[in-house]
Parts: sequence; C-alpha cells; structure tokens
Amino acid sequence: MQPQDRQDRQVSEKCLLARLLAPDSKVGDDPLEELRGLAKTAGTEVVGFVVQRREHPDQTTYLGKGKVQELKHLVDFWEADVVIFDNDLTPAQTRNLEKAVGCKVLDRTEVILDIFATNARTYEARLAVELAQLEYSLPRLKRMWTHLSRQTMGVGMRGPGEKQLEVDRRLAEKRIHELKMDLAKIERRKAREVASREGTLTVSLVGYTNAGKSTLMNALTDAQVEAVDKLFATLDTRTRRWHLPGWGPVLLSDTVGFIRDLPHRLIASFRATLEEARQANLLLHVADGSNPAVLDQIRAVYEVLREIGIEEKDTLLVINKIDSATQDQLAMLMERYPHAVPISAATGQGVPLLSSRVGQSLSRDFVELEVTLPLADGKTVAWLTMAGEILSKQYHEEGVLIHCRLPASHAGKLLTQGFELRVLKGIIPQAAPPSSFPDTASYKTA
Repeated sequence: MQPQDRQDRQVSEKCLLARLLAPDSKVGDDPLEELRGLAKTAGTEVVGFVVQRREHPDQTTYLGKGKVQELKHLVDFWEADVVIFDNDLTPAQTRNLEKAVGCKVLDRTEVILDIFATNARTYEARLAVELAQLEYSLPRLKRMWTHLSRQTMGVGMRGPGEKQLEVDRRLAEKRIHELKMDLAKIERRKAREVASREGTLTVSLVGYTNAGKSTLMNALTDAQVEAVDKLFATLDTRTRRWHLPGWGPVLLSDTVGFIRDLPHRLIASFRATLEEARQANLLLHVADGSNPAVLDQIRAVYEVLREIGIEEKDTLLVINKIDSATQDQLAMLMERYPHAVPISAATGQGVPLLSSRVGQSLSRDFVELEVTLPLADGKTVAWLTMAGEILSKQYHEEGVLIHCRLPASHAGKLLTQGFELRVLKGIIPQAAPPSSFPDTASYKTA
C-alpha cells in the first residue's frame, strides 16, 4: 500500500481500522466491511487496517504488542489522524493505545454515537442521542481522572477545594436525569398517539441499516424520504398512508436501522422512536440480499427485536436488492427462508407480490360484511372509508347497503351500534359498546 498524492483533495481526517477476532469467529472476505462503512459515514478516509485473531484481548492495549507496533508504523506512514476499533474498548485501553500510536483512538460505540449525533434531525432524536452520549462518557470521565477526585466527601470535606471533575460529573448526572424525564414524556405521548389509531392497521419497516427500507417506503407510498447509500441515514420515524391495491389503506412506518452489536444505550434511548414497530400489526423485515453477511444481519435484527420486546410480532421477511444479488446467494436465501418475498425496491421488481402478501397477512384479522345505513348517516360512511375498504354501495328507500372489508374489532363496534349486518367472511369478536365512532381525523398520518 503506497501513499497517494492528497494535495488536491480536502480530507478532514485520515483513519486506520482495527479489529480483534476470536479464533472461532466466522467472518466474510472482508472482516472490516461494516466498520469501513461506519468510518465513511462518519466522514473519514480509510487508509489502512490491522486485523488480529487472538484468544483474549490484551488488558492493557486490547491488541497484542506486535500489532500495536504495526499500528504505530501505519499511523506514522500515513500520518493518520484517528484509529477506529471494531470493538468496545475500556477507557484505560483507549488511553494506553493513544499513547502507543500517537493519535486519537475511537471504539465502535463512539463512532456510532457520532454518526447518530450528525444525523439526528428532530427534537426527540437529538435528546436520545445526547442521553446515549452522556451515559457513554460518564464512566470514562470517572475512570480517566480519578486522581483528581476527592477520596472523601463527608461533613467538612466539601467546599472550595472541590475539583472540577466532580462539578462536571454532577452536571452530567443532572442532565442525564433531565433527558430521561423528557424522553419518558415523549414515549408516553408517542404511545398515546399510536394508540389513537386503534382500528387502522399499521405496518412497520424494520431491518439492518442500509438494507433499503427508505427506498422501499418511497416505492410503496411515494413518501419522498431521503434514501442514500449511508449507514443510519434514517433516525426519525416516518409514517405515511399506503393503499394496498384491491385491499384498503394502512399506515406504513419507517424506523431507525439496526446494526450488529448496537449499543444498548441507543436501544434504550430510542424506545420512543421504536414505538411504531412495537405497536404495529405487521413487521416487514427488510434484508439486503446482495450483502454476503446477510444471514448475520438478519440474526442481528432479530436479536434487537428480542431485546426491545417485540420478537413475537407477525413478521414478513423481505429480501431486497435482488437486482444486485448473485443467483447462488438468492437461491440460498430462498431455500433457507421459503416464505420470504424477494424484491428490488429500486426497480420495483416484486413489489406487487409484496403488496399481495401483506394484504394476505393482514386479512387474517379482517371480516367482509354488508351493513345497511341510513341515507343521512354520512359520518359512518366516512368512517368506514377511512378504517377499511368499501367494495360497493347500493341505494334504496330504506338506506344504503354497503359491502365492505373491515378489521374484525371494527365490525364488532358496528354490531354494538345496532346496525343491520350480514357477515360474508370472517368472525366478529365480542366488543364493548363504544361511546361513539372514532373521529376520522385520528386516521390521518402525521
């Protein structure tokens, strides 16, 4: 690897990548492919790398002494500004590595937090990222500067002699408490907002970051959300109305992407953002069929879903980017997941089949019926239009006969209102009499 002439290029930082692998780790041809994408998204230029297989990490420098010397040589050779590890480092290991190689050292979590901070757009996302960053930094603040902290903080030991570290630490802890309170309010409000859509079926897109969720949402709803080849381009939940051909309207939500070893602090901080997925009637798990590590990515998504408590949700696996996948790769995936739907969100290939499969999945909780309404009851007609799908109308002297398809719970509400019903397909559950039909405004998307 030879240095290149960079006089004509403006690069903010040059970085080296490093990763420690366990002896039995199974990785693809490029064990640093994902970290390379993270580094690129963070705005750095990758100029070299070091990979080591080792039984256990070195407690002092994580990598062995020989690899640390190799890393030092590469830093000097490339005049690198930062070394990024695809592992989580302790504060002491970070400090020792920085002394050894002579430049800034970041671990995987730190890079992900930096990317999230750059991409956060809404107030909610900014609060979540700030909380995750403070919780990550606080223990490092304590351990890096313990020599500045007082050994005793009892009576008579406080006052002018208090060190700056202790002030900063208390301020950070106070801010963490405030952020948790604010995010708890947002989570409660989000839960109420999602619950207010009761009766309108919701579908949520989940999946590994950069799997094509935003591209698929644009293809299904013409939402015109940003869809770029970057990790974590979407941090904020977007919800749009999706009209399933020959079926009816549902709400489709795009959520934050997942990643291998997603920091637990981020999962906890983004609980409000993931509320859409938690309350959805159906999850569309979008996987990048062209990625050699797709099986690991699918497994990582299911692990995150399990961690946030929604692993038992009805899920339809969608194999995306089949226009870029090899035939062997696609055949392997379809053999392993025979019920998955192969599509290309970019070209539209397979999207009609996906719409049909989603309709079939949602129809399990639907009933088809005929209801007779008074001619003047425009409110109920409008509600039926928003909550389900009207297949036909027949007007006569007694009123209007509507042939429609509805969620089974809604059909039960119609029954308790005393309307004349005839069930054509499905079963109506028992429902408590509602005070009135939901306002149609509750079915409008944000």
